[in-house]
Amino acid sequence: MNGEERAVIRSFPSGVTGLDTVLGGGLPEYSFNLIAGGPGSGKTILAHQMMFANATVERPALYFTVLGEPTLKMLRYQQQFSFFDSALVGSAIQFVNLSAEVMEQNLEEVLQRIVGETERVKPGIVVVDSFRTIRGQGAVERAGTFELDQFVQRLALNLTSWEVTSFLLGEYGEEEQRNPVFTVADGILWLSQATDRNSVVRKLQVVKTRGRAPMPGLHTFRITDNGLQIFPRIPEQTRKRILQKRERLSTGVPGMDDMIGGGIIAGDAVMLTGPAGSGKSTVATQFVVAGLDNGETGVIAVFEEYPEEYLARANARNPDLGKMLDTGKLELIYLRPLDLSVDEALAAILEAVDRLKAKRVVIDSLSGFEVALAPTFREDFRESLYRLVGTLTATGVTVFMTAEVSEAFSEARFTSENVSFITDEIIVQRYVEIKGELRRVMAVIKMRGSDHTHEFRSYEVTAKGVVVGGSLTEYDGIITGVPTLRVKPRGAQRSK
Repeated sequence: MNGEERAVIRSFPSGVTGLDTVLGGGLPEYSFNLIAGGPGSGKTILAHQMMFANATVERPALYFTVLGEPTLKMLRYQQQFSFFDSALVGSAIQFVNLSAEVMEQNLEEVLQRIVGETERVKPGIVVVDSFRTIRGQGAVERAGTFELDQFVQRLALNLTSWEVTSFLLGEYGEEEQRNPVFTVADGILWLSQATDRNSVVRKLQVVKTRGRAPMPGLHTFRITDNGLQIFPRIPEQTRKRILQKRERLSTGVPGMDDMIGGGIIAGDAVMLTGPAGSGKSTVATQFVVAGLDNGETGVIAVFEEYPEEYLARANARNPDLGKMLDTGKLELIYLRPLDLSVDEALAAILEAVDRLKAKRVVIDSLSGFEVALAPTFREDFRESLYRLVGTLTATGVTVFMTAEVSEAFSEARFTSENVSFITDEIIVQRYVEIKGELRRVMAVIKMRGSDHTHEFRSYEVTAKGVVVGGSLTEYDGIITGVPTLRVKPRGAQRSK
């Protein structure tokens, strides 16, 4: 074979949302794969999902069970999923129960039954579920683990010699990865369940796949009515970054555009921080409404309150917001399920952005987002947030995030969780005491590639929204929360 000739290996599409992306394009056709994981991790569901997505009458699937339970019992549970098609059972998908051969305590008979059925049916897909249960049967008690390992290797050899895409399902612990079957397998999918306090999160890892460049790391997945849904850590959007023109987008807040040099730069990530009640959500809503008024579409992801409550408050200031939801110009996403992952949130937001071709996205708020995450994901919140924002801005949308900063009255904390590095623009809100009154002030502390004001300006939260007032240049010590009026020189007073 010269340097220009290359064997073409077609892909076996999994039919599982997100899995082909993680696999780098799908499993290689005619590959021999191991689906490993503990009890209840989703191995059988995953195998059925791939089988129903690919089996045809011309190239049927053979599903061998060595479980003690009858095939009908297994099918009764599997048919609860939407991918299950009863019309395919018995024709495009055929089930063979090997329990009798296993109970005969003869591994050779088990192997010959698999070989005989495969040569008879000439399938395109072969699944053996779960061959590791043989370990608990009398055959292994008499023959020992060595014969079981030989059985698995001979089974793998037969499966790789046929033109079939095959799957072995087995319950393995991570300490067992030196088992010979891991060397023989072309692909290894590892399903696990991470437990942290009261939280359980499912994760998938592509340990190995020949002829492909899989996505590294652990990928969250859920088992839904549709089967498994995988949430890739690095969505496709990050590889297709859209270059933006440096146009300005109005915030919709009177006086704020002037502070930031004419408006937010399209495609940037903006973070607005401040204490509770400072008007962060109000500004975020005005930003979306400004886009809607300009003919743009938008998405709001809410974490801190129910969407009905959020919409009721927003509608009080912007009555047209509800109408925009009805016309499909705006989508409100409520993201606060148990054991949420960043990748699930990102997938939901990206789907909405794609549906609406949205130009503006609001995340309200990062503080509520972190609380909604499963404990195991909070440890990597910064890294996860970096991926989320990077993926969203890669699509060309402008991301506006709010974050609550808890502080003592005289403290000056501008951002929380050390996440300022992911943003292009940072606007801060805070309370100060002036002449015995509690006043709200805001300032711009960061804008990449653009000039901006460097002064504190007062603002009010009115019935129609936030309105920015004048600068507070006559005061010193604003950052302390208790500013003092600057004393003018005596000469300046006489000149008056």
